[in-house]
Amino acid sequence: MENETEQNPNAKMEYRRSICFGEIRVQQQIIDSFAASFPTSLNFIKALTLDTAQNHAKLAKMKAALRKTENELVKVLEAKTHKEAKQMDTRESISALKARVEKLKRSVQVQKARRDEYGSIISQESLALTEIEEKVKHAIEENGEIHEAISWYNRVLGFKIEGGHGVRFTFNNMDIENPKQEYSFTIRHADDAYSLLDCDPPLNGIKELINELNRTNGLFKFVRIMREKFQEAATLGMILLYC
Repeated sequence: MENETEQNPNAKMEYRRSICFGEIRVQQQIIDSFAASFPTSLNFIKALTLDTAQNHAKLAKMKAALRKTENELVKVLEAKTHKEAKQMDTRESISALKARVEKLKRSVQVQKARRDEYGSIISQESLALTEIEEKVKHAIEENGEIHEAISWYNRVLGFKIEGGHGVRFTFNNMDIENPKQEYSFTIRHADDAYSLLDCDPPLNGIKELINELNRTNGLFKFVRIMREKFQEAATLGMILLYC
């Protein structure tokens, strides 16, 4: 049959026409189908476009909300960091204050101990000072008596006094024949008592005179009596060997 078609040009043309018409019908069906579905597709595309636009708007809002949330989060983190830093500073300040309080407590304890110690020392020193003041007062009174006696003897009788281990009283003008001959005695005052260290020449009754001196503290009277005894010894021309 193909041979017949090839041999008959009309048949060949008819055959090709039928094939073309078949393809045209297929393409027409495709076009019709596309044309029929195009409005639906267009509506779908429009709906999809609108939905996409709405989604873009929602996305923009979500991005804005996210940025706002991020900013708020940053602010919260900054506030938290500032609060933590402030709390840390507060803790450090409290620790430093506690350390200072402990140091002050120790200092107060030390000062209190020193105050008690100083109070005890001051009390002891006050007692010692009172005793010293009494001794000084007593010594001043004694020195006053001594100076009074010295002044009287220098003015009336003429004698000399020498200091050293004790106080040495020296008299002259006792012996008319030998006025330069010296008569002397040495006394010492220690531990609130007088004692005789030497007597030249020796005299009787010296021990009783020393006892009387310690009892009455009358140094002026003692010196006067000693001069009288030296004068008696010079007058009698006697030198006793024992006090």
